[in-house]
Amino acid sequence: MNIKKLLGEKVKLHRKMQGYTQEKFAEMIDITPRNLNRIESGKNFVTAQTLDKILSALNVSPGILFSCKYLKEEDDDDNMLNQIYAFIDKIKFKPQQLEKTYQLIKILSENGNF
Repeated sequence: MNIKKLLGEKVKLHRKMQGYTQEKFAEMIDITPRNLNRIESGKNFVTAQTLDKILSALNVSPGILFSCKYLKEEDDDDNMLNQIYAFIDKIKFKPQQLEKTYQLIKILSENGNF
């Protein structure tokens, strides 16, 4: 997978996890919704200035957005579980995000993806 596509997918995932529409998020990072759509689809790459705004708005580190670790190591189960708990801890007082997270987990478990 190319870096533009990977970054775009990660931006989209984290934007949705935080409950932002493309329009709202584009406004937050001072770009047009069309440009955000092109970034999320991997057609455009971000400038350093836009990347900085994305990281701030999503409150994530560059490592989160640029991580492309797909293969799991033996001790990753505990690490992943701790990260899941950390995500839940961040959203536990945000009813809309908590509801979306619940719905996602429910859909995955009902479709046999667990």
